[in-house]
Amino acid sequence: AFKAAVLIQQWYRRYVARLEMRRRCTWRIFQSIEYACEQDQIKLHNFFSYLIDHFTPSSSKERDFISRMFVSGESFKEAELEKYCDYESMEVPDSYTGPRLSFPLLPDHATALLEAFKQKQQLHARYVLNLLHETRKHLKQLPNISHVSTCYSEEVTVCGDLHGQLDDLFLIFYKNGLPSPSKSYVFNGDFVDRGKQSLEILIVLFTFLLIYPKEVHLNRGNHEDHMVNLRYGFCAGLITMSRVHGKKILKMIQNVFCWLPLATLIDQKVLIIHGGISDTTDLDMLEKIHRNKFISVLRGKKRKESNRNVEVQEINGESKVEADPAGNEAAPSLPPQPQPDQAPSMANRLEFSRWVRQTVQEQIEWCRRLVDISESEEEELTCSSVVSLTDLDGPCWTRQEEWKQILDILWSDPMPQEGCRVNTVRGGGCYFGPDVTGKILEKYNLQFLIRSHECKQEGYEFCHNRKVLTIFSASNYYEIGSNRGAYVKLGPDLIPHFVQYQANKMAHTLTMTQRQGFPVALISRVEESAFRALREKLFAHTSALTSALKAYDKDNTGRITLSNWATAVESVLHLGLPWRMLRPQLVRSTADGMLEYKSWLDDLAVEQRSQEHVQSSLLEVIYRNRSNLETIFRIIDRDHSGLISFEEFHQTWKLFSSHMNIELTDDGINDLVRSIDFNKDGNIDFNEFLEAFRLVKQSQ
Repeated sequence: AFKAAVLIQQWYRRYVARLEMRRRCTWRIFQSIEYACEQDQIKLHNFFSYLIDHFTPSSSKERDFISRMFVSGESFKEAELEKYCDYESMEVPDSYTGPRLSFPLLPDHATALLEAFKQKQQLHARYVLNLLHETRKHLKQLPNISHVSTCYSEEVTVCGDLHGQLDDLFLIFYKNGLPSPSKSYVFNGDFVDRGKQSLEILIVLFTFLLIYPKEVHLNRGNHEDHMVNLRYGFCAGLITMSRVHGKKILKMIQNVFCWLPLATLIDQKVLIIHGGISDTTDLDMLEKIHRNKFISVLRGKKRKESNRNVEVQEINGESKVEADPAGNEAAPSLPPQPQPDQAPSMANRLEFSRWVRQTVQEQIEWCRRLVDISESEEEELTCSSVVSLTDLDGPCWTRQEEWKQILDILWSDPMPQEGCRVNTVRGGGCYFGPDVTGKILEKYNLQFLIRSHECKQEGYEFCHNRKVLTIFSASNYYEIGSNRGAYVKLGPDLIPHFVQYQANKMAHTLTMTQRQGFPVALISRVEESAFRALREKLFAHTSALTSALKAYDKDNTGRITLSNWATAVESVLHLGLPWRMLRPQLVRSTADGMLEYKSWLDDLAVEQRSQEHVQSSLLEVIYRNRSNLETIFRIIDRDHSGLISFEEFHQTWKLFSSHMNIELTDDGINDLVRSIDFNKDGNIDFNEFLEAFRLVKQSQ
């Protein structure tokens, strides 16, 4: 009996260990693919930033297009934004049966919203815009770093990423209670994208923010960024949900995001930021930055920084426009700064006053010409286009330094090693070690940091000797059963207490017998989903894989060792996965340890080939580029109509042709755009855009 018990124990331990290994491998696959996608996003926008930096508009129309393409949100003035998003002119039809809001909001409004969203009802666009308008007014009054005290409430609850998963927010409120004067919440960014109910989450959070402004605090995350939303579904989902008013709602949300605070301090001892820190993080600078200048942290900063330097030099009377030593054509000269006449004697006050008015008017006119603003335009100079004169009297920080501060706190991740280095895995922010954490904590007299930004299997995780806590509140993030969500509660003693959960409706419908095998079934389901995504990734790089694998086949036998296969695959995908461990799920076993790689690549193609019988090489390219193509499409589609107008296509193609040194006449571009407009409706939708790409690749 004793031997039997030991045997069963050994078997069970091996079984559990295998399950855990499968779970960890699955996790690595999901996380590596997610970070690779973020890398692609940043590379794509770096490419557009490069185009913008090296493109000189030849007309005011082209200059306006470039401005709309990357700084459209910043160019909206207060009056313009309110006029564009005028909710008062909207009528709510009598047939509308959803919730109704009136301001100032009351707790009953929040309760009605929660019940309506549980019943899959939508809030009318008029109320959405009204809510966003009031939220924006409130956020503009808040500092960059919010301060929370446990003296006024028994405990503070901190929630991490929600990513459009409303069921998780419902579960948090069910377990922990709704926000109230005695229950404070801090939501640490990434409210939107990926999930299908991002707008509903924003509505709920903004409603509670306005009802309990001292108890509800929101931090900005890296997904509260218009350029990120273009890729990860929030923009597309919003336009699809409300085709009539979706553009107005999106424009308003874009402006609200840039006013979200950057961090929260609890009792001056616990710092809450979305991503992390770096060795240059400066909380004093973060407190004084004009955070609303950064509609998107991903946008090109080089052009703006160079403009700022030129403008500061010109304002200081320093001209830096000189001929290039290499003989290149000098940059277009800026208008010379007017030199004031000799000041008259102050004895004649009338003449002196007239001289002052004339001098000031000349300086204002010069500033207008500097940024191409005509006298008919009565809008004031903004930070997005020129440095205001008041900025010059403030702290002497460059826009680049301010941008890096925000980038680091939104995009960075902790690492076990010492030091601070560029975050090459995500493509933005940095990796910071325990020594960096220690220095920041000591410098600002903090106990520990709370951050989010990374999905954790258990919903939370400590690192850096329990000085950095990661909290993630979106359960089932990659797939049902992939991870738990969690939130953390802090009392006056600042000792963290965790609550874990899994918002999984499928689990509630299972019988007791089914529940016993549920973890195994979930692991199998999650594992299957992960390997399906990985095989799609492999197929998308078939051409590069073929070349890499052939390099190890010196004798052209069509066979290579499994070790060489693993090395070749990693050299192409750069996912950092344990390929030898994953091999049984990806490669059919061979008796002599050799792989027929051509057959393996053919199997990938057969698995991914669609019903349309598209040739494998073409399908590979579409698989690899679809996300980038969709993002490019949405960048060009500046009015978010789901259609690219001929004018938008015309200006974008001029940008590309300028970069690629391709000379095309206007007639040539018009012929090109008409050929893409297959249904001849005067616009290009995404299917036409993708089809044109497919046909071009097919002809090649």
